[in-house]
Amino acid sequence: MLRTATAVYAVRLSADRRWAELDTWGPRGAEDGPPPLGRPRRTHFITPADAAPAEYLPYGMRPFGGADLVVRRPGGERGVWWTFERATADGDRALRLEFTDDHLGLRVALRYETVPGTDVLLRWAELTCTGSEELRLERLDSAAIGVPVTTGARLTHLTGQWSQEFQRAQLDLTRGRFEIGATQGVPGHAYAPWLAVQDAAEPDEGATPTYGIALEWPGNWHITADAEPGGFVRVRAGRLPHEESIALAPGATISTPRLACAFSPEGLDGLTRVWHTYERRLAGERLHRTRKVLYNSWEATGFDVSADAQLELAALAADMGAELFVVDDGWFRGRQDETGGLGDWQPDPAGFPEGFDTFVEKVRATGMDFGLWVEPEAVSPTSALHAEHPDWVYRIDGRPATLVREQLLLDLGRTDVQEFVLATLDRLLDEHAVDYLKWDMNRPPTERGRPDGGPVGSQDLDADHVAGYLRVLDHLRARHPHVTVEGCAGGGGRIEHATLARTDVVWPSDNTAPLDRLAVQYGYLHAHAPHTMSSWVTDAPGVFDPRPRSLAFRFVLAAAGVLGVGADIRAWTPGQRAEAADWIARYKDVRDVIHHGTARLLNGPGDPACGVQYEEQGGGRVVVTAWSTGRLDGAPLVPGRPARLRLRGLDPAARYTDTADGTVYSGAHLLHSGLPFGWTGRYDADLVVLARQHTAPGPGPH
Repeated sequence: MLRTATAVYAVRLSADRRWAELDTWGPRGAEDGPPPLGRPRRTHFITPADAAPAEYLPYGMRPFGGADLVVRRPGGERGVWWTFERATADGDRALRLEFTDDHLGLRVALRYETVPGTDVLLRWAELTCTGSEELRLERLDSAAIGVPVTTGARLTHLTGQWSQEFQRAQLDLTRGRFEIGATQGVPGHAYAPWLAVQDAAEPDEGATPTYGIALEWPGNWHITADAEPGGFVRVRAGRLPHEESIALAPGATISTPRLACAFSPEGLDGLTRVWHTYERRLAGERLHRTRKVLYNSWEATGFDVSADAQLELAALAADMGAELFVVDDGWFRGRQDETGGLGDWQPDPAGFPEGFDTFVEKVRATGMDFGLWVEPEAVSPTSALHAEHPDWVYRIDGRPATLVREQLLLDLGRTDVQEFVLATLDRLLDEHAVDYLKWDMNRPPTERGRPDGGPVGSQDLDADHVAGYLRVLDHLRARHPHVTVEGCAGGGGRIEHATLARTDVVWPSDNTAPLDRLAVQYGYLHAHAPHTMSSWVTDAPGVFDPRPRSLAFRFVLAAAGVLGVGADIRAWTPGQRAEAADWIARYKDVRDVIHHGTARLLNGPGDPACGVQYEEQGGGRVVVTAWSTGRLDGAPLVPGRPARLRLRGLDPAARYTDTADGTVYSGAHLLHSGLPFGWTGRYDADLVVLARQHTAPGPGPH
């Protein structure tokens, strides 16, 4: 029995003690009764292992239904036939199950660990070669889970493309297989390594048991859901080998990435809160750092970075209330456009004639912190770094290199490349007063080879790059704890729990257009917490949804996470800058509620009104960010009737006061009738703060 904050995950051995099975996953007390997935008494044309709700089984023992582990002895058979050795438990918070195949020379330890204060259970596997021969791992999933559904599963996943990440999608899986993943060396823009599972017969919300998984791995990955013949859905997930297999040498151990498994009895909205709680736990003590309002100069100046123009922007940003000024791409030598400079991380003296440090001091004199954009994994073919170390990039001897965005990718799995990146970042952060680092990655690896790294098939380039990336992030945390780190990969291409545990914020998408961004953030907040979501106000027109929206809409949208401004504010009128200052001040008053409160998604981008509700711990304040998603012209069907957002989770007996206009609502009214918004062409978004009234206790019983 593994117990989380409010749930239970119960594991048993099969009757013949050959594998582990899921007994129960659900609210506490659900384990009292027959297992919902049961045990098959007879099987026809498949094996008992194929029909069982097995937690983890190798090919050989589970030949038909999809194995979680495929191992081959070079020149020998493919398959594992293990026996159970032992179970070790740490109360109801951790479990280790060991299985061995002495003939093959393999030991597999299945690991389970709860996360205190959350309804998340972590699962992974440890694979050890105990024999004298090298083994080849063709598949090494982290875990598999049988989800108890009765009429097929409703799967919710996050899909999209560059500039359209985190689009929420759903499908019903009654039979067959569903699979998502990426082989781009990062999780990618097309799919997030996240999945939610519900019974297809149940509604999305309400008292609906909802199960979720998320893979902690910033490299190649997959998630597979199979509607099994036995009447349940079995989900498995893990990393994907770069080559066709991974070598496991005698005496060596490989640990798979951790798979976070979450449960909520309250539908997708409840599952969202479980993930938010978990990610606050990942942040640790850094959660309580103030995530400052930033201004980023990219959209104003592009590659044309000069001290005078940057300082003009800095003065305007500081007057509006920004607390952090970030110089984006173009500040270093050779970076007049995207064809050069990457790898040569020295400030360009032409852009800063009085010296870079003098420029930084002038920015900081405005009262703002200072930040820089970097792309440590990238190198320009024309750079001095590439001329000196052409062997540091991914390449295949005798084959042409593919340029993506006019750049190549460093092999961060190499120790010498890691040392270069560490030394470069240390120098920038030690020599200059930098408080914020935006780490970008704008291309996936293509010709992914390391000619001097041993024979083909002996390398695990994907895992090597991941290890190098995480090593650098860990170093930044330890060596420069005052520096705030933002994670970015051409937008949302590398967002998962390993990155979120080591960064302070991430950039969900390069698309900042209002209605486009609303859809991105709506999906993002299903999987990730508001305190991680960097969002800017810009003047960008819509790409996928070109309908115009007000400056207020853009500010309220960015305020739903960590507020930033990225527009060319020199082109704004004094009135627009004054409006911006007002929104920034309003955001600062409530950002602690947005970043640390309980969040609930209200409707979606396809509804006439969409919002996010944040409730302060203890319920003293409720903040609602709300947007009009429909047409802004023409009369409504019922003139004068406002759109309403029904709030959730409030005390129906309490009374709440709108701090802007003094309107008082009962909790019951807000839950049943909703918060009204009289949208017009000029009023298309709002940030509402409701203060819970302190009432004296009523008379006692007669």
